[in-house]
Amino acid sequence: MEQIVVTGGRALGGSVQVCGAKNAVLKHLVAMLLAPGEHRLDNVPGIADVDIMCRVLEHIGASARRDGSRLTVHIPDDLRPEAPIELVRKMRASILVLGALLARAGEARVALPGGDDFGSRPIDMHLDGLEALGATFELRHGVLHAAAPGGLRGTEVTLEFPSVGATENVLFGAVMAQGTTVISNAAREPEIADLAAALSSMGARIDGAGTSTMQIHGVGEMAPMDHRVVPDRLEAGTYLIAGAITGGEVTVERCVPSHLRMELRKLEEAGCEIETGDDWVRLAGPERPQAVGFSTLPYPGFHTDMHPQMVALLSVAEGTSVITENIYEARFRYVGELNRLGADVTLEGQHVLIRGVEALSGCPVDACDIRAGAAMVLAGLRAEGYTEVANANHIDRGYQRFVPNLEALGADIRRETVEA
Repeated sequence: MEQIVVTGGRALGGSVQVCGAKNAVLKHLVAMLLAPGEHRLDNVPGIADVDIMCRVLEHIGASARRDGSRLTVHIPDDLRPEAPIELVRKMRASILVLGALLARAGEARVALPGGDDFGSRPIDMHLDGLEALGATFELRHGVLHAAAPGGLRGTEVTLEFPSVGATENVLFGAVMAQGTTVISNAAREPEIADLAAALSSMGARIDGAGTSTMQIHGVGEMAPMDHRVVPDRLEAGTYLIAGAITGGEVTVERCVPSHLRMELRKLEEAGCEIETGDDWVRLAGPERPQAVGFSTLPYPGFHTDMHPQMVALLSVAEGTSVITENIYEARFRYVGELNRLGADVTLEGQHVLIRGVEALSGCPVDACDIRAGAAMVLAGLRAEGYTEVANANHIDRGYQRFVPNLEALGADIRRETVEA
């Protein structure tokens, strides 16, 4: 078992560069299934989830090779339209091959997804949207069998909630469907706009990406992509909070500051001094942050994947903060671990009540998912003594060189292997 050991008490300083966005690159890999040939992606992060998605594509028939941050994928003319349970259960984003395989092969067999356990995250909107395009579904022995016997046809799809995954699955099905598809109440995340840009480079015709109404005009065939992945706003935000919680000064480079507008606003309310440029953000943290409140919402609201890291910061704030989690109903498993460090965090339904304490105290904790693991490390940077964060492999799913990057900023941190 891999664990990260942090000795708290050092103010971080310096600069760090972020990689391509995890929540974008996985979708670009799925989009490749729409066109045979050799695809190229730049700014690809070296994270575990990229490796898993490449294994999914290889099972379907593709081959992939990496050269630093550049990934080349060959998609064959004939596909095996299935994603097996042993891969899908490791990563929820695997469900997105459903729309792409239906569009390209007219059928798909996909095991129900796994990934981080955030409670009930049904795929009903995915299926309803694809059914509107002409797909049929049957669940047999935990595997979803999908078919488009008459081909996919453009239509109007109205999502009950601006779900990122449902927007993407419908988008994959619509780009090669006959006619025009309109997605109302579509997700507006920067990663959606980046996916639309990648699909457009393949020949798709998409209007309104990044707005709540997208119009997709189906095309008969697609060509391989050559695309650079948008920077990871969640990685950028995590390093900024690392600077904030230690009272340090950190500059994040190769990012898009406008993608973090709400998060930066809340960090300023907490007492941080923030300066931005075209592709960088500089943050100077206070000696002790101030309490703030916010709700997680779809973009451009506060990102749910920044929730645990922000709670770690607010656990040592002056005053009481209240956070409302509106996206994932069971995102709170990290609370018990944070309280082990001496935080005073309580749950009331979907609300998190954080009474700031003056100091945290290091102890063994668990990284129960990607962002919770990052939050435990951030808390350890502030805590007195040693903090051992177990199951560091979860963090590897979303962050490249997490420990070396924090060490370069001045953290006393190391990674080690221990017996389970």
